[in-house]
Amino acid sequence: MENIYFLMIMALIVLAVADLVVGVSNDAVNFLNSALGSKAVSFRTIMIVASLGIAFGAIFSSGMMEVARKGIFVPGEFYFNEIMIIFLAVMITDILLLDFFNTLGMPTSTTVSIVFELLGAAVAMALIKIGADNGSIGDVLNYINTQKATEIILGILLSVVVAFSVGALVQYVSRVLLSFDFEQKAKWVGAVFGGFALAAITYFIFIKGLKGTDYYASIKPMIEGKTLIIVTISFIVWSLLSYISIVVFKVNIYKLIIIIGTFALALAFAGNDLVNFIGVPIAAWQSYEAWVVSGVPATEFSMDVLSKKVPTPTLFLVGAGLIMVLTLWLSSKAKNVVKTSIDLSSQEDTKERFEPHWLSRNLVKLTINISDYTNTVIPRPVLNKIEKQFKKPVIKLSKDKSHELPAFDMVRAAVNLMVASVLISIATSMKLPLSTTYVTFMVAMGTSLADRAWGSESAVYRVAGVLNVIGGWFFTAISAFVAAGTVAYLIHLGGATMIAVLLLLAVLLLSRNYIKHVRKSREIRTEDTLNKAESGSIHGVIEESADNISKALKRVGKINSTTINGLINQDIDKLKKAKNTVIKLENEVEDLQNDIFYFIKDLDDSYLGASKFYIDIIGSLQDVAQSSSLIAKVSHKHVNNHHKKLKKKQTEELIDINDKLLALFKRISEVFDSRTFDRIVPDIIDSKKELLEEVKESIKKQVERTRESDSTSPKNTTLYFIILLETKDLIQACMNILNLYYEEHDNQSAE
Repeated sequence: MENIYFLMIMALIVLAVADLVVGVSNDAVNFLNSALGSKAVSFRTIMIVASLGIAFGAIFSSGMMEVARKGIFVPGEFYFNEIMIIFLAVMITDILLLDFFNTLGMPTSTTVSIVFELLGAAVAMALIKIGADNGSIGDVLNYINTQKATEIILGILLSVVVAFSVGALVQYVSRVLLSFDFEQKAKWVGAVFGGFALAAITYFIFIKGLKGTDYYASIKPMIEGKTLIIVTISFIVWSLLSYISIVVFKVNIYKLIIIIGTFALALAFAGNDLVNFIGVPIAAWQSYEAWVVSGVPATEFSMDVLSKKVPTPTLFLVGAGLIMVLTLWLSSKAKNVVKTSIDLSSQEDTKERFEPHWLSRNLVKLTINISDYTNTVIPRPVLNKIEKQFKKPVIKLSKDKSHELPAFDMVRAAVNLMVASVLISIATSMKLPLSTTYVTFMVAMGTSLADRAWGSESAVYRVAGVLNVIGGWFFTAISAFVAAGTVAYLIHLGGATMIAVLLLLAVLLLSRNYIKHVRKSREIRTEDTLNKAESGSIHGVIEESADNISKALKRVGKINSTTINGLINQDIDKLKKAKNTVIKLENEVEDLQNDIFYFIKDLDDSYLGASKFYIDIIGSLQDVAQSSSLIAKVSHKHVNNHHKKLKKKQTEELIDINDKLLALFKRISEVFDSRTFDRIVPDIIDSKKELLEEVKESIKKQVERTRESDSTSPKNTTLYFIILLETKDLIQACMNILNLYYEEHDNQSAE
C-alpha cells in the first residue's frame, strides 16, 4: 500500500514540474507586458531582470505554502488516503486547465485555478464522506475553512475593482503632472517621480513583502511601527539618488523605474504565485512523510499535521525558481498571452482582437455621457490645462522603418509596475494568494483608460476585450471547481487504475496541444502574410504591392481549390478549413486598409500620386478576398445544411473553371514575382478574357438547365449561380489589378 502512495507522490512531483512550465507560460504577462509594451529596454535585458526577480521571489515564498495545506479546507477532517486524492485531483485538473487557456492565448489566473480546484476537490471528498456516514449536506461546512476561503475569494474579486481604480487614479494624476512630453520636463520633476515610484516599490517589496516569509523575524524590530518614517526617508533618499543619476550620469529615470519595477513585480509574482504551482505537491510530500513515520493505516491517519506550521525546504524553492526561469526563456506560448494584454492597452491603433457587443457598447456610451457631464461642471480654464497635458506628441517615422511603435510610453509602464507590485506585495504580506493576473491586467486596463488609450476608434473593442477576459476568469473558477470535484470522485471510484488513466489522458492532451501549438507557429512563420506599404515613392509602392498581390492570389487559389473539392465531395472539414483561411486573408486586407491613413500621412508631397495607386490596389485586393470568401461561406453553409449535391454537369464545369483559374493565378504570380509587367498585355489579359467568357457561358447554360428541367433544386441552383457570379467578380478584380499595374508600368517606362 505504501508503494501506491509513493508512486502518487512521484506523479505529483512530475505534475508540479509540468504545472510550473504551464503556469509561468500563462503568468509571464504579469511582469513582462509593461516593459515589453513600452520598449524602454531591450528584450534580453527585460528577460534577465525578470529572471533575477523570479529567482529571489521563489526563495522568499515559503510562508505562502500554508494556503495549500490549510487555507481552503480543514485538514483534520480528512484521512491521509483522502487528502492524497484531493491533491492529485487538483494537480491533474490544474495543468489541463491552464494549458487550455495558454493555447487560446488568454491570460487566466493560476491563483483562482488552485483555490477553486482545492475547494472543488475538498467539497467532493467531503460529500463522499458525508454520504458514507448518512450525514446532512450542511455538514460539508465542517470540512471547509469557510472563513479563510471566503477571505481569499473576496480578496480576489475585490482586487479587480481596486486594481483598476488605483491604476486609473495614479495614472491620471501622473499624466496631469508629467504630460506626454515628460522627457522635456525639468530634471527635478523626473527625480520626484522617480523618488515616489522607487520608494513605493522598495518599501512594499522588500519590507511588506517579506512579512509573509520566515525572514521577517530578523528585521521586525527595526521596522515595526515606523512605516511613516521609513517611507519618508526612502522617498527623500530615492529622490536625491534619482536627481544625481539624471544630472551627473545622464540616466533616463523612467527606464530605471521600469527595470527595477520589472524585477520587483517578478519577485512579487514568484513570492505570491509559487504556492499555486508547488504548494499542493509539497503539502502532499509533507503529509506522506508524517504518515510513513506514524505507522497508522492510511484510512485512519488524520491530517491534523497540516494545520501546524511546517517550513518548506529551501532546496524545493530553489529548484522551482530554476524551472520558472528556464520556462520564461524557452516558452513560446508566453508570447501569445503577453500579446493580449499589450494589444488591449496599446496607445496606438492596433489590430483589435475582440468584437464589440451590446454590453461594451452601452458601457462606452455611459462613460461618454458621464464625461460630457463632468466637462460641464469643471471650469473651462482647468479643462484646457488638463487637455494640454494629455496632448500626444507627433512621432515622425523614418522611411526605412516599420510602423511599429511602443504600445505605450514609459510613464504608463512605470505606473503599471509600481501599482501592481505594491498591491501584490500587500496581499503577500497578509498571506492572501491574490491573483497576480487579475491585478496586473486590471492595473494595465485602468492606466489605459486614464491615459485615453481607449478613444472613440477603439473603446468598444477594448472594453469588449476586457469583459471577455474577465468572463474567462469566472469560467476558470467554475471549471476548476467542477472539474477538480469530478476528478476527485473518479479517483475515489477507480483507485489506482483511474489514476493511471487520468495521468495518461493528461499526457496525451498536453502532447496534442503542444504539437498543435508548434504546427500553428510553423504555419504562421511560413505563411505568405500580407505586408503594409512602407515606401513613400510610387516605384517603392509598386514593388511592395506586387509581393502582396502574388501572395494573395496564391492563397486565393488554394482556398478556391479546397472549397470546390470540399463542395463536390461533400467534405465539411475541407469547407470549414477554407472558410477559416479566407477569413484570415480578409482580416489581413482589412489591416492594409486601416493602415492607409498612416501611409498617406507619412508620404512626402512629391509622392502623393503613390497614394491613389495604393488605395486602388488595396480596394481590388479586397474585392478578390470578398469574392473568395463568399464562395467559401455559401459552399460551407450548403453542405452543412445537407442540401443536394451538385449535378454532374455543374461539377464538370466548376472543375474546368477552377483548373483554368489556378493556372491563371500561377502565371500572374510569376509575373509579379519576377516584376515582368510587360507580359500583362496581351498575354495574361487575353487569357483572363477567355476565362471570363467561359464563366459567362456556364451561367447561360445553368439558366437553360433551370428552365428546361423540373427536378433542379432551388438551393442547388442558387449556390451554383453565386459561385459563378463571384468567380466572375474575382476575375474582374484581378483584371483591374493587372490594368493598374500595366498602366503604371507604361508610365514608369515613358519617364
